[in-house]
Amino acid sequence: MNADQSLELGKLYCDRGDYAEALPHLYKAAEQFLAEKNYPQYFKATQSTLRIYAEREEFDQLSALKEKLHDVVMRENIEVTSRAFYVFGIASIYRGQIDSALEYFKLSLEQGLKHNNKEDSCHAILGIAICLRHQKKYDEALKEIYNLNIFLQFLENTDLKAAVLSVNARILMDLKKFDQALDVLWPAYELTKISKQLIVASSILVNIGSCLCEQGQKEMGLVYFNLVKKTNDPINGKSLYKSMAHYDHLFTSQKVNDFDLSFDFQNHQIIERKIGKIDFKNQFILLDLLKLFISHQGEVFSKEYLVEHVWKQTYQPDIHDNKIYVTIKRLRKLIEPDFDHPKYIFRSKNGYFLNKSVKVQNLIFNRGEN
Repeated sequence: MNADQSLELGKLYCDRGDYAEALPHLYKAAEQFLAEKNYPQYFKATQSTLRIYAEREEFDQLSALKEKLHDVVMRENIEVTSRAFYVFGIASIYRGQIDSALEYFKLSLEQGLKHNNKEDSCHAILGIAICLRHQKKYDEALKEIYNLNIFLQFLENTDLKAAVLSVNARILMDLKKFDQALDVLWPAYELTKISKQLIVASSILVNIGSCLCEQGQKEMGLVYFNLVKKTNDPINGKSLYKSMAHYDHLFTSQKVNDFDLSFDFQNHQIIERKIGKIDFKNQFILLDLLKLFISHQGEVFSKEYLVEHVWKQTYQPDIHDNKIYVTIKRLRKLIEPDFDHPKYIFRSKNGYFLNKSVKVQNLIFNRGEN
């Protein structure tokens, strides 16, 4: 696989939020491009890597990569292009260095206009608008968005158009103009159906949910937050989860006691209606087993499936049949209010399952104590 193929594959994984798969391909592409002195492609690979570090909030790695970029530019005596300045600006924004980012984006725009590179110029203007928004210079930010929309009339770049609409909506949200923000977010989300970028789509859904919550439609907002939760895990989507966490207080009215069993996946916390909070004491196999049952309530899992997906072993009846029986028994003792009359974990002819009739809640907003 050559460098261009590695980059495309890495970007594909990145766009769908599968960062563990994306990073090796992006690393490989970046090193190959650097060895070939193909600096424009090198900066493209680096840009996607920075994005992953930002979404994961891995700021030490982000800072280290930014320093490496500076070293590469100095060592290789590279003429800094509009794309390179843009990548430096993105790295600065991710680190919260807004003034520095703004200078990089201005330099990127200068280079983009000088070489008549419309796409790079648009990215630079978008970066400037983002910086102005962070500086609370909303009128100036909206003027940059207006300029961008003029440029975009001559470009067929769906991803960039969706990003511009998303930033426009964030500015309107900062100004408490939630109706107008929603009017911008809906077409932005429609564009993501074309671009197929999960992370961009998820970010837009978070903003839609936020607008609805701010308008008092918290139940509808919860629907959109749940959509994001179902398609993004908390490790790869730390930034998304932090955005949703701002609205934790709006959902305290959802009583845990309304449910038979509640599972906070992020904090590995289980609450049973009668027992209350259950301490699993680092019993990760039991947690993984219960998570599997809750995620697929009512579905029957064979002993072979449980061994392969929970224990990560090859099923051997003489070894695993008793292990499964004992583990299910331990799980029941923890979560069943009446061990002799279980209501949650049942056994069928083909395996084990979680009773479909019980009310189960996957807590995604409440952190810490409930």
